[in-house]
Amino acid sequence: MQWAEQMRSDATTESLAEQYERLSREGFERRGVDAALRGLDLVIAGSGLILLSPALVFVAVAILLTSGSPLFYRGLRVGRHGRIFDMYKFRTLAPDAESRLGPYYGEELSRRTEAEVTALGRLLRAAQLDEIPQLWNVVRGDMSMVGPRPIRPTFFERLAHEIPQYWQRLVVRPGLSGFAQTRMGREEAWAEKLAHDLEYIADRSVGLYLRVVAATIWRLLTQSARALALGR
Repeated sequence: MQWAEQMRSDATTESLAEQYERLSREGFERRGVDAALRGLDLVIAGSGLILLSPALVFVAVAILLTSGSPLFYRGLRVGRHGRIFDMYKFRTLAPDAESRLGPYYGEELSRRTEAEVTALGRLLRAAQLDEIPQLWNVVRGDMSMVGPRPIRPTFFERLAHEIPQYWQRLVVRPGLSGFAQTRMGREEAWAEKLAHDLEYIADRSVGLYLRVVAATIWRLLTQSARALALGR
């Protein structure tokens, strides 16, 4: 493909990160709807942080009492145009788990991660309450409410080599939720998820954004109810 040939020809002068940044900026089609979507991000994420502040305090206290500090997990993720940012979550793993999990990938990482999850963390994950701090990432501009889910830099480089079109997801901000997440499960192949992400990028609109947000809220409510029922 033309873009792949261009990347190979520039490889001697640009790092991978620089190549992905340049390609994503060149491939980005500016639309009037993008300003509207950013405004919706600020309204929804800001309102969410205010309305959910009692839950944030409750979860923070529960983490401190059950497994101590730190309260938050801060993980490096690849954002729009390849910019690296800190993504926030409530900590659901045992302290220092990241240092133990660092060398692993794929199914081995999933298996070892499961062993590191705390009892409270398991409940938070089931209800997806650990994701609430990402609303702050949305307010900051690191993320959007809707977009491709952010991925770790090391995973991104591997997937960009395995799936030639993978860099195209960098043209928009990563999302707290995404088109792929409302249609597919976690076990689906990365290439299949990418197809849905690229469909959202191409067709993004206020209506589609709001449909994904509504579907995500419904999923969170049903999963939270299920998690609470199992916790009793």
